[in-house]
Amino acid sequence: MRSRPVEPGGEGAGGVPFDEFTLTGRARTHVQQYGQTPGQPRFAARPEVAAAFLAMRAAAGEDGIDMLPIASWRPFEAQARNWNRKFSGQATLYDCEGGARDHGALAPPDIVRAILDWTGLPGATRRHWGTDIDVFDRAAHPPGYRTKLLPDEAGPDGVYARLHAWLDMHAARFGFFRPYRTRRRGMCPEPWHLSHAPSAQAALAAIDIDMVARAVRGADLLGRELVLDMLPDIFRDHVLDVDGPDPGIGGG
Repeated sequence: MRSRPVEPGGEGAGGVPFDEFTLTGRARTHVQQYGQTPGQPRFAARPEVAAAFLAMRAAAGEDGIDMLPIASWRPFEAQARNWNRKFSGQATLYDCEGGARDHGALAPPDIVRAILDWTGLPGATRRHWGTDIDVFDRAAHPPGYRTKLLPDEAGPDGVYARLHAWLDMHAARFGFFRPYRTRRRGMCPEPWHLSHAPSAQAALAAIDIDMVARAVRGADLLGRELVLDMLPDIFRDHVLDVDGPDPGIGGG
């Protein structure tokens, strides 16, 4: 365990240190809630991440894109509820193409792997760091449309194609990158998932597997003992093996 808090580096970093409890979602002292001001989107994030995101949102708005958060900081308990719904079969498991999987045909280790294709392990997800935001473009919605966050939405013919083309060109200017840009050993590609490089890279350097193990052991988590057995592979594949930021945008 690291005993010294680690602060995010880079231009404009907020200086709120990470520790074991903020990194594993068991404290929220590093994040603030936004959305109380009229016209401001509702989300929770570290202050320096929020400032960068709101600047990026304003720039996108000048190009006719109404970029909004659909997911941001999430505490351990909420992530555990998501996990338990998927482990028990109450929520659908998807493959990387967005097709539904047959939960009943999967052995428990395969259920864990299927959950991890799209959902981070409680205690080991970037959702806890306050550095990551999922986005969509409200201006692109047809009447009655509900965002699914599945691959077809971000493709060349998808409802959010223009948003993702804009992010390809401009996200790095505001310090953001896509940690799940490509299919590596862990998550399926998530082009809508943005990380703020200076802060996210500091969090990645600060977290370790022992912190995650302590958080999981103390949780009411379905498949907990199996997860602990699989944790070395999970930590390697789903925490460490992500796409990094482009050189020069901070934290690289």
